[in-house]
Amino acid sequence: MAGNSVWFQKEVSLPARQRGCHLITSEIEKLSEIRQVKIGLCHILIKHTSASLCLNENWDPDVRVDMEMMLNHLVPETTKFRHTCEGSDDMPAHVKAALLGCHVTVPVTDGKLNLGKWQGIWLCEHRNHGGSRQLVVTINGSSV
Repeated sequence: MAGNSVWFQKEVSLPARQRGCHLITSEIEKLSEIRQVKIGLCHILIKHTSASLCLNENWDPDVRVDMEMMLNHLVPETTKFRHTCEGSDDMPAHVKAALLGCHVTVPVTDGKLNLGKWQGIWLCEHRNHGGSRQLVVTINGSSV
């Protein structure tokens, strides 16, 4: 028998990180509200337009380095963008964020994120000096 329906929402501030792809799964798993859900969803939104979120490889850090290399290859800073008032890395960051997206949704099962064995949640920082990043984490489902 399923428990009562529960909803939680929390803003999480992530410290500034260097440009590149960063594994943040453990920072989301720290949220105690996840452990209160038997079956449900965890939705994560980044409140920025020059960084993104995605699910990808959690084991080999070279994958994150290679992803940054490929994103820079696909959207080089040398492209002649019209929007340049915030620096040469800003418009490429917007394009990369649009390609990867600003949110992910992960199933919650028995109080844990139900990711694949090799999956992790990535914060992709597309700016040279992006600063701290704000996330909105919304968790809903049936209670334990």
